[in-house]
Amino acid sequence: MTTVRQAANALEILEYFARRLKPATPAEMADDLGWPRSSTFKLIGTLAGMGYLYEPRTRGGYYPSPRWLTLAQAVTDAEPLPEKYQTLARDLMEATGETAAISAPAGIFATFVDVAESRQPVRYFARVGDRVPIHATSAGRALLSRMPRAEREKLYRKIDFVAYAPTTPASPDAVEARLAEAEAMGWHQSNTEYTPDLAGIAMPLPGEDRLLSVVVVGPVSRCLERRADMAAVVADRLKRLK
Repeated sequence: MTTVRQAANALEILEYFARRLKPATPAEMADDLGWPRSSTFKLIGTLAGMGYLYEPRTRGGYYPSPRWLTLAQAVTDAEPLPEKYQTLARDLMEATGETAAISAPAGIFATFVDVAESRQPVRYFARVGDRVPIHATSAGRALLSRMPRAEREKLYRKIDFVAYAPTTPASPDAVEARLAEAEAMGWHQSNTEYTPDLAGIAMPLPGEDRLLSVVVVGPVSRCLERRADMAAVVADRLKRLK
C-alpha cells in the first residue's frame, strides 16, 4: 500500500510527542526522528500555522495543542465504540490472562479499535490503531465471515497474498477453506500465520449495525493448546451480551 509521506510524517509527529511528553524544538524533532532539518522545519511551521502545535514557553519548543483532542473527541462522540465491547475486551483479558482486542475492517486490514493488553511479562503487545492483514489473522477472518461472498471476492482481488509463514492462507481458496473450518468449529483460530510465536482465537461480534470481531491472543507456548478453552470463554461472554 502506497504511503503519502507528508501525511505519515504529520501523524508521526503526534506519536513522537505521545512518547516524549514534553515540548521539543524543530531541531530536536529532526534529530530524534532522523529527518532532514529543512523539511522538518517546514512541517512544524505548517502544523503550528494551522493551530495543531504551539509554544508553551517562548523559544521553549513546540507541543501539540488541544485542537487534536477536540477533533478526536468530536469524531469519537459521533461514532463511539459501544461501552459493552470495551468492557468485553477487558473481561476477556482478565478471564484468559491474554491480550484481547476488538477489531474493525479497514480495507484489506483489520484495525484494533480497542485493546486490553495482558499483564503477563511475555505477552502480545498491541495498541489501538494497530492493523493486521484481514486474510492472514483470526481477527481478520472473523470479520470476513460476516461479509457476503461477493464482498469478500472484491477484497481478495486487492490483497497481495504474501506467505508470512507456512501456516498463512496464501490464496482466496485457502482463506475460504479457513472460513469453512471456522464455521464448523464455531470460532476462528490462528497459529503463527502473521506474527511469529503467536496463537489465538477470534469470533465476530453480534449486531447488524457494526462489523466487529474480538480476538484473544498470546504466545504459542501458552495459547496453542488452550485455543478451544479460550474460545469457550469468548462464546460464554458473547452470550451475555445479547
